[in-house]
Amino acid sequence: MLKGIRVLDLSTSIAGPYSAMLLGDMGADVIKVERPGGDDARAWGPPFLDDQSLWFLSVNRNKRSVVLDYATPEGLVALRDLVSCCDVMIVNTPAPVARKLGIDADALRALNPRLVYASITGFGMEGERADWPCYDLIAEGYSGIMDITGEMTGEPQKIGAPAADMLAGQDAAFAATAALLRRMSTGTGGCVDVALVDSMVRFLACRVVPHLGSGEVPRRSGGKDSVIAIYQSFQTADHPITLGLGNDKIWGRFWQVLGKPEFGGSQRFSTNAERREARPEIVAAIQEMLLTQTRAHWLSLFRRARIPAGPINRIDEVAADPELQQRGLFYSLRSEGRLIPQVGTGIRVDDEANFARLPPPRLGEHTDEILRALLGYDDRQIAALRSGNGTEGGTR
Repeated sequence: MLKGIRVLDLSTSIAGPYSAMLLGDMGADVIKVERPGGDDARAWGPPFLDDQSLWFLSVNRNKRSVVLDYATPEGLVALRDLVSCCDVMIVNTPAPVARKLGIDADALRALNPRLVYASITGFGMEGERADWPCYDLIAEGYSGIMDITGEMTGEPQKIGAPAADMLAGQDAAFAATAALLRRMSTGTGGCVDVALVDSMVRFLACRVVPHLGSGEVPRRSGGKDSVIAIYQSFQTADHPITLGLGNDKIWGRFWQVLGKPEFGGSQRFSTNAERREARPEIVAAIQEMLLTQTRAHWLSLFRRARIPAGPINRIDEVAADPELQQRGLFYSLRSEGRLIPQVGTGIRVDDEANFARLPPPRLGEHTDEILRALLGYDDRQIAALRSGNGTEGGTR
């Protein structure tokens, strides 16, 4: 769907590369520009697949890699040449540093007014914190998510995945695509400013808005303080399950299935608000019942009665899930005689999943190819670029 759109990815780590990969998954031609030494994530491990970081491999498919040291005059000239023929540029360099390097939005959009410049930083392009370094962990701490994650008596916990990175990357891809759509009518690009902390706070809207409206401050509860009265995990005779009784009809069906309609039909529990007041009593009654049978028993029963419930899967169980496999969420790319595992976008269009066109690139794998084919550089220009250390001599 984005065929014909060219993206320049100057970012490292997770958020920016993930954003560029999403655009590549939708058909864009993504050129990954790396400084000598490469994307930071190339060194993140173990685990490695041969000598490549699996974290890097998870967010860099559908890209071609060019090595340019744009801190040198020669490298900056080559980068500017690339900017002139690209539609979107993704950076995760703090704005003050970007200005020093000559890769800020004003400088590059002056070269190419149609460029959509997408910045992903920890705190945004302006303000007191604009120059502060940030990672996903730092953003999660700022956002409030860690304070409400974990057991009531336990320590604050980070989410078990780089949530701020992934959310910010998705936000940048979405906003860049919207800016491209606007460009169709205006003829000019734009500047997208995405901050990890902002994206993570927006993720918490359903907790922040109730605080702003009521003054109540959410506390850690081990996931047992939902606005829905019964919306948590329970133990069974063998394995835990999740259970969500989200409306009055589901509430009624649940107690019918358990053979205690009189308990569920009590006037004391007629509304969600009343059930929240009586939550400890209700949770204790449910837990006592669920301990009498296995997870498989309860899930089968609840599925037939259309009661929302499910297992708490390990990652290996998720990867082996036949339904997720059928939807094209997991696949492998063959590269250099090996298989590189991938997780797809999970987005189906016209009843089809999209699969990668290109495996994650080796560092500088496409430098010469792109300098020649896209910019028209000849041997002399490429040699001059390398002799000035604008690119790395060992690239192909």
